[in-house]
Amino acid sequence: MIRFVAVSSLILALLGQAPSVARQKPASAIGPDPLARDIFKELIEINTTDSSGSTTKAAEAMAARLRAAGFPDSDVQVIGPNARKGNLVARWPGLGKRRPILLLAHSDVVEARREDWTMDPFTFVEREGYFYGRGTTDMKDMAAAWVATLIRLRREGFAPARDLILALTADEEGGGSNGVAWLLANHRSLVDAEFCLTEGGGGEIQNGRYVVYDVGAAEKVYLDFSLEVRNKGGHSSLPTRDNAIYQLADGLVRLSRFDFPVRLNEVTRGFFARTARLQKGQVAADMKAVAGGSPGPDAVRRLSRSPYYNAMMRTTCVATRLEGGHADNALPQLARAVVNCRMLPGESAAEVKTTLARVLGSQITLTQSGRPEPSPPSPLTPEVMRALDTQVSAMWPGVPVVPVMTTGASDGRMLRSAGIPTFGLGLWDNVDDIRAHGRDERIGVRQFDEEVEFLYRLVKMLAAPQAGS
Repeated sequence: MIRFVAVSSLILALLGQAPSVARQKPASAIGPDPLARDIFKELIEINTTDSSGSTTKAAEAMAARLRAAGFPDSDVQVIGPNARKGNLVARWPGLGKRRPILLLAHSDVVEARREDWTMDPFTFVEREGYFYGRGTTDMKDMAAAWVATLIRLRREGFAPARDLILALTADEEGGGSNGVAWLLANHRSLVDAEFCLTEGGGGEIQNGRYVVYDVGAAEKVYLDFSLEVRNKGGHSSLPTRDNAIYQLADGLVRLSRFDFPVRLNEVTRGFFARTARLQKGQVAADMKAVAGGSPGPDAVRRLSRSPYYNAMMRTTCVATRLEGGHADNALPQLARAVVNCRMLPGESAAEVKTTLARVLGSQITLTQSGRPEPSPPSPLTPEVMRALDTQVSAMWPGVPVVPVMTTGASDGRMLRSAGIPTFGLGLWDNVDDIRAHGRDERIGVRQFDEEVEFLYRLVKMLAAPQAGS
């Protein structure tokens, strides 16, 4: 799961509200879709945790619904590496005028213990305007919406211009049988598409206002480095300047003062360009300068005061763990630290390591931990962005659509690396009360109904015969 730092929180809290957004009222509530709600309930009440659940059970339940709606057996498959890790892949053949669209959602959920909740996490509960249950926001809401969308369109007699592929996959939240990776490695033809729509974005609600709709189109790349300084040590009553802790600390202080260079891609340029429209004065000018590729050092410095904007502009590396010494009365023979980096797409681990080695100094041994999984940004395809702008505007007038580069990780990185552009969508959520992965996970009833309708309209527009013409 990925749900990035809220853009609106930073915009409104740090920079002041944009009047046109602050006055905007959400569109009238969409009526409930009984089918989508029923599917949602069924999915929530199937335990799909890695420890004791089964994504196969969820996949088979959704396969049964599609078959009952008229999808032939030949177009609906449940496949996977073992009995508990099944993935549903269903294809609705279109007119062949365009390459397919992949509608992706992982069906597994984060672990949830009954004693940690005020209710059974695998019982679907509606209470005071919310649906409760593990997976309500991450991400069985979207899984239910995709299944309901295909059934609804088929009942309407809709004839898609392109194939629509639905994939409900295993182990995005953990476990050793990641469904997207397994499908790409073993059944690429089943999920190959012009682009994918999945999680990684969504609407942000603050103080009851629908503020901005974020579209995830890129991800930073996770990478850890281990740092070590060793020496002969000695008795603490005879201290020397050759101290492993001091040497490591000196290097970390240099790192704390260092900034990687600013490098923007299409997604982050689009982020700053569109976010600038919400601002005024110096902030708007700085964002426009950054988006235009000609920011002065003062504009970069001002924007870098925000951790989120700083992370959008450059690779970041930060110390996250520290240890040293072996006795209270002995000079340390060993000092260690871990530095966690979030690299910009397109930067190499070797490049980052070289930079860190130069900043930290020759006394510190630097070792890369693990291998990064690079993921190029998705191009901001005009067809997709136009459809998003159209549908967001129709349902929530005045709400801007902003492309973002997420600082976490999702299955989208695997698809982008495989050459399938991926766009992160999602529900409307209160930025001050995010409960995904946490206790009493929930989604607003109204927000679920709106998400279902929005995704239905979006798919219908992108799959219509005239789409892209």
